[in-house]
Amino acid sequence: MHLHGPCLVLAGAGSGKTRVIVHKIAQLLHTGVPAAQIAAITFTNKAAAEMRERAKALVGARAAKDLAISTFHSLGVRMLRTDGSAIGLKERFSILDSDDVLGVMRDAGGSSDNALARRWQWAISLWKNQGLNADSVQPADDNERVAVQVMRRYEERLLAYQAVDFDDLVQLPLKLLQQHEAARAKWQAQFQHILVDEYQDTNAVQYDLLKALVGERGLFTAVGDDDQSIYGWRGATTLNLKRLPQDYPLLKVIALEQNYRSTGHILRAANAVIANNPKLFEKKLWSEFGDGEPVRVLESDGEEHEAERTVSRIQALRSADGNNRLADFCVLYRANHQARVFEQKLRAAQIPYKVSGGQSYFDRAEIKDLCAWLRLLVNQDDDPAFLRAVTTPKRGIGHQTLLALGEFAGKWKCSLFEALFSPSLTLALKGKAVDGLLAFGREASELEHRARHTTGNAAARTLLLDWLKDIRYEEHLHDGEDSEKLATARWGNVLDFVDWIAKRCGGGGTADTPADSPEQTVLQVAQTISVIISLADRGDEQDVVTLSTLHAAKGLEWPHVVLAGVNEGLLPFQSGSESAEPMTPERLEEERRLMYVGITRARQTLLVSTLKRRKKGRDTVQGVPSRFIKEMKLDEVVDQGDPRERLKRLRDAMAAKLVEQNAAAPLAR
Repeated sequence: MHLHGPCLVLAGAGSGKTRVIVHKIAQLLHTGVPAAQIAAITFTNKAAAEMRERAKALVGARAAKDLAISTFHSLGVRMLRTDGSAIGLKERFSILDSDDVLGVMRDAGGSSDNALARRWQWAISLWKNQGLNADSVQPADDNERVAVQVMRRYEERLLAYQAVDFDDLVQLPLKLLQQHEAARAKWQAQFQHILVDEYQDTNAVQYDLLKALVGERGLFTAVGDDDQSIYGWRGATTLNLKRLPQDYPLLKVIALEQNYRSTGHILRAANAVIANNPKLFEKKLWSEFGDGEPVRVLESDGEEHEAERTVSRIQALRSADGNNRLADFCVLYRANHQARVFEQKLRAAQIPYKVSGGQSYFDRAEIKDLCAWLRLLVNQDDDPAFLRAVTTPKRGIGHQTLLALGEFAGKWKCSLFEALFSPSLTLALKGKAVDGLLAFGREASELEHRARHTTGNAAARTLLLDWLKDIRYEEHLHDGEDSEKLATARWGNVLDFVDWIAKRCGGGGTADTPADSPEQTVLQVAQTISVIISLADRGDEQDVVTLSTLHAAKGLEWPHVVLAGVNEGLLPFQSGSESAEPMTPERLEEERRLMYVGITRARQTLLVSTLKRRKKGRDTVQGVPSRFIKEMKLDEVVDQGDPRERLKRLRDAMAAKLVEQNAAAPLAR
């Protein structure tokens, strides 16, 4: 176990990387490193929760309690809540979700065109993930010059709102550590050892943040796989793997090549495909599970035929083996639009399914309404939250009133909420409008006071239910829906959300909350809710077929996988529009890594499906099998020897060599 220097673990698909991290945490604890000084960073709340549970199972609940296991973004929130004042942030800043950002982006660009605002949003996010701001971007064309101007106004608005977006939760902590020596020393002392999961998915800013946190000691463990780097479109870069040995010459590199998931045929296909990419570090997956079923390639007439054959395959495999559950099957595809025909055919066969990447529970309008109120309690300078809360439920405050309030706040350089209590507001607005606004301001201030002083599960639930009754939110839902059934379902979502927040307030006393969970106030929970919601995966375990994009399937596995639409133009993906990106060598390499990820999701069987003819927009065109099918080399004769026998022979040879060395040692002396 390498404990006293920088370490890179190249964990191939299915090689047990989470187990590596958890066991290293256990070893660090065993050597005396305090739990609170060990940080393990990953990319989703679900992955962080799994890691925390596995650490608890290995070292015990008491030892694991103080481990800093979180996402990059949650760690960023912790740093900014503690020391953000050094870079001009209030402790109770707001975190904007994607919809809020879009609204601010439209305002900053002076446009109501959502598509245009979304393009600005993507461009600005990519620049931020590269560590750039409006002053450091070098625009390549007129569109980028406009986007830079929008970025500058966007940055000004976030500062005025005392709000940050998700990219800021990594960029601003880095700025804090780079510009403030005291903060840098404090956080470097806080963590003696940092472990990073899915390291290949880090972007330039996350790499620099890791460097700033570990300092000159370089006590970190990065676990990743360059063959599974598939998020280049959002800033992730394999350059971070190249930089490690350059920045840390003493870096220890350990390759994990034994796969504990897939059979030999599946792994040989994966190895053959990825061998066509240039290698940063050499590795080749193998397993002890034997060859298993050969990988099959099936050509269908078109999308409907492909979906029908997939449904028939699921039915046939379930009939042949009664132990196969629906949850054992997954259909993977490159683009979201490919799901539609599979949904149709599964519904026709009365086979339940779920679509990965469908609407999140937290994207529902009623949940976003309540979150806006909670955000406003945390940060009364959060203008987007104010605008949603003041108009939901409706309270007779119209667009013209809010427009006048916005002009007044802009003139006096204050937030909309702060403007409510200005003595001169009555000069800008008529009496009835002012009365409605002041009533809302009093409601919000009273709720903030109660949320600050309400702790524990039971009290939090009572507070939230009383508040919803006061604002007549259930009535608001029924008034806004033609369908009584739909309104009731939406109110059910609200009650679930209330329970969810109340449980996070802890304190025990109910069957849902462990007795030893620490108590928090409703306001404390509200301060972390944006990050929790944006990264949470609340999907329950269901016995249903999974339909998923390749990107969404990363880190998951199924016994039986169908890779659908493996054709040129789909995988590798190439848009037919004139503005489409050219298929550069770098893009092709990432598409090949996507194919590799898809292959290695399968444990027992893999069907690769290609189309004779496929739809392209409104047209039907000749289908060309993907180059990746040929690269799998399924028709080649391969060594069929049992890998367990090969492993045994290798171990025997190593043991014999060790005996030989020991025998020679006395002669040397």
